[in-house]
Amino acid sequence: MTTYITTPIYYVNALPHLGHAYTTIVADTYSRFRRLCGDRVRFQTGTDEHGEKIAQAAEAEGVSPRAYADRISDAFRQTWPLLAVEPDHFIRTTDPGHIRTVQDILAKVHAAGDIYFSEYTGLYCQGCERFLTEKELVDGNCPDHQKPPKEISEQNYFFRMSRYQQWLIDHIKANPDFITPERYRNEVLSFLSEPLEDLCISRPTSRLTWGIPLPFDDKFVTYVWFDALINYLTGIGYPDGPDFQEYWASAEHVIAKDILKPHAIYWPTMLKAMGLQPYRRLHVHGYWNVDETKMSKSIGNVVRPGELVAACGTDTVRYFVLREMSFGLDASFSGTAIVERQNSDLANDLGNLFSRALTMLAKYAGGTVPAPDEAAMTAEDRQLTADLLEMVSIYRREMDQFNFSRALQEIWKVIGQLNRFIVVNAPWELAKDPALAGRLRTVLSLLAEALRLIALVLRPVMPEAAARMARALGLAEEMAAATLERDGVWGLLRPGAALGEIPQLFPRIDKKSQPAAPTTTTVKKEAKPASAPPAPMPAPAEHDGVITFDQFGKVELRVGRVTAAEKVAKSDRLLKLTVEAPEARTIVAGIARYYQPEEVVGRLVLIVANLKPAKLMGVTSQGMVLAAKEKDAAGNERLVLATVAGEIAPGSRVA
Repeated sequence: MTTYITTPIYYVNALPHLGHAYTTIVADTYSRFRRLCGDRVRFQTGTDEHGEKIAQAAEAEGVSPRAYADRISDAFRQTWPLLAVEPDHFIRTTDPGHIRTVQDILAKVHAAGDIYFSEYTGLYCQGCERFLTEKELVDGNCPDHQKPPKEISEQNYFFRMSRYQQWLIDHIKANPDFITPERYRNEVLSFLSEPLEDLCISRPTSRLTWGIPLPFDDKFVTYVWFDALINYLTGIGYPDGPDFQEYWASAEHVIAKDILKPHAIYWPTMLKAMGLQPYRRLHVHGYWNVDETKMSKSIGNVVRPGELVAACGTDTVRYFVLREMSFGLDASFSGTAIVERQNSDLANDLGNLFSRALTMLAKYAGGTVPAPDEAAMTAEDRQLTADLLEMVSIYRREMDQFNFSRALQEIWKVIGQLNRFIVVNAPWELAKDPALAGRLRTVLSLLAEALRLIALVLRPVMPEAAARMARALGLAEEMAAATLERDGVWGLLRPGAALGEIPQLFPRIDKKSQPAAPTTTTVKKEAKPASAPPAPMPAPAEHDGVITFDQFGKVELRVGRVTAAEKVAKSDRLLKLTVEAPEARTIVAGIARYYQPEEVVGRLVLIVANLKPAKLMGVTSQGMVLAAKEKDAAGNERLVLATVAGEIAPGSRVA
């Protein structure tokens, strides 16, 4: 099989920040995962360098647009090795080959009658560099730039995008995985329920010269989106290169939600007009927030990936962003959160497991893999083995669906089991009794094989740490060429194989030296407590405690399935739940005194799905889990989660 995975090409009006880093880490992780699955993979990223904002930024610096673009593009190119990101190709829209291909495509679409000349009056957002419809505005402003667009009239060339509206609707409905997660698929279909306007694809050279000239009219340059999207073709040798023939059918794009419309509507219709099949999947993620505000250069709350790597290390940054963000939803960054992930998940859980297990293998098995004693195997051993293999299976499914956080939760569940396995079996005690030598060898053998599987599945997420694990297990060459199909099975470690030196995977970070959140410029907003609850529903006008049917109808109750649960740090009351309803969301519930995390995983629960997000103990909660509480005669409290009487699909509306 083949996989072609891309990031958007990043606009060079800003230096790389955490949002760019997340998208690129996701694409790199997925490319590594597909290679682990045995695919032939092509991974591409790059920079988008034409347009008004680039010309203006260059003018402000007193340099040419090309010199400005060269500098910022190089900053992106230099950032990716810091994050262990290894693209197969880095493309620039100023590359001569890309310019030729864009002009060839424009000429082809124009000759087919899908580009025409007209005068247009519309609302133009300079920040977006596109015309907005009235429907897209929020209180008269562009939702992304919080400014009213300017009404302008000018003659331009237009692409007959409306001609392909019904085709696109039919294609999205026939291919449920075309746009993921589902919420963004629904958003696009909602937008397409209204008549689709044609796309303005040019800018007159009288106001912009920094762009690709139209091949059929040199008084105009190409609109930046019609130029930029074509990079996905030029980067693999369209129209007749061998890579294009091999990889285009398996194309998957990773983007942030702010560029959903160009990728989900402009791009497929452009491909249809060119006579090409659309990409296979579009994966859309949310925003990174700092202090509950979207990270933005204009606000000044930007987190730089190089600073994070310097403070915490490459693998910690990769793990943190993949674990902290449920793909498709927004997530919050803080220096405290990344340090807690390093100290708890990586140092205490994974690092401690690896160090303890290898130290005992060195001390009690001479630094080699011992042969297990089948007679000493227990039912608990066999269950743990089964759980490890099930983890590999679940990991593969969740990674394929871009549920990286859920895949990592599954791995850490098994890491927790293995740490408990060491405590329960106490190899240091077994080593004191020669009669228990068989049991000791069995325990150590199981631990060694478990470490091999964990190193295998962590390779796409934390490549440098996984490589150190492989060397410690004496498997550096084998793991570099491993696949899930061949190596994601039990029992591949050979008895007698020599182990390597024990690495320190993740040293703890002193909380006093944690990476600081960026300094932000003043943002005017209402003061509110850090963990303020959502605003209550308006009280009924006439009867206290009584609401109308219309008021009740505003509450969106849905069935959700809890897929993961963990305790919230420094709280004995809160659990952090991942709930599918049907898309994954994080909900903080005050049920920790009544339920252990493992007790709620897999349960169907009832949630308020349209509650305004609130931050509780540093975690943003995107809903509320319903439960009933009572007190007995002795004053003891009992709480029971609300659910439904039978099995029903997560996301089902409660009517």
